[in-house]
Amino acid sequence: MQAILAVTLPFFALVLCGYLAAARGVLAESAIPGLNGFVLFFALPCMLFRFGMNTPVLELLNPAMLGLYVGVALLIVLGTIALTRSSRVNLKNASFGALVAAFPNTGFMGVPLLVALLGPTAAGPVICTVLADLFITSSLCVALASSQDAGPGRGRAALGQALRGALSNPLPWAIALGMLASVTGLRPLGPVDTVVRMLGDAASPVALFTIGAVLWRSGQHAHSRTPVSLYLPVALIKLLLHPALVLGLGALGRRWGLLALSEFQLLVLGLAAALPSASNVSLLAERYGADNGRIARIIMASTGLAFFSFSLLAWLLISPAK
Repeated sequence: MQAILAVTLPFFALVLCGYLAAARGVLAESAIPGLNGFVLFFALPCMLFRFGMNTPVLELLNPAMLGLYVGVALLIVLGTIALTRSSRVNLKNASFGALVAAFPNTGFMGVPLLVALLGPTAAGPVICTVLADLFITSSLCVALASSQDAGPGRGRAALGQALRGALSNPLPWAIALGMLASVTGLRPLGPVDTVVRMLGDAASPVALFTIGAVLWRSGQHAHSRTPVSLYLPVALIKLLLHPALVLGLGALGRRWGLLALSEFQLLVLGLAAALPSASNVSLLAERYGADNGRIARIIMASTGLAFFSFSLLAWLLISPAK
């Protein structure tokens, strides 16, 4: 456990630093979108490009991993909507709640954390989950949320709009360029490679710091108080049920010969599912006019509790493997 905490504690400590910096005014609220933009459009794409460049394509687009991960994500999304939709939580808010229940913070936190825990070979499976969440999980949930305003019969248009939004995200394009470099063997020239490496190296600490700042900002923009019963169960679905389904169904699929997954790949997928909710979903909920206060509290609760739940799960899974 000490070895696990030696890795996880600094990651979550940087998130706390970002939160405190924003809360104390050291980081101005007006600077948070710029910091988020640096991570999203510069640092993270370079980091993902470098990992994609050095990872076999079938590790990034593994059908068995995608099938298991997407199948579980759909179960989480549909189940969370069914459990949480009520007179107090409409379809739009239930859909964004389902998104934070199924969408782990793999981009900002998961790739560097799991690589630090398990080594560079963990990058392939984690990037695989990033692609699944960006194109399938988030598109589905945004389409369901948008259908409430679009009206009946406009679900296809809402889904198309959500997919166009996913394509405007720079992360899948960075991964695609990395895959192209992996296939062709082409590499950036010396000075370009240096810039890419420098930006990629900045991704992990700045992204973690930004998570904390974004969480603080989301809390400040909450316009109503959310009862614990409306957000804590969703956070627990994210931290406990999501990884349990990935690991459980993955183990059954391997045993019955339905999934060509290695034990290591399943381990990475399970730990990726155990990560806290993606922090940028709060910005997405705000843009679509959802109850951002509830979404922010789900993300906040999952991030705070994940230090304990993720560290414990990592210790239980990694220690026997070693």
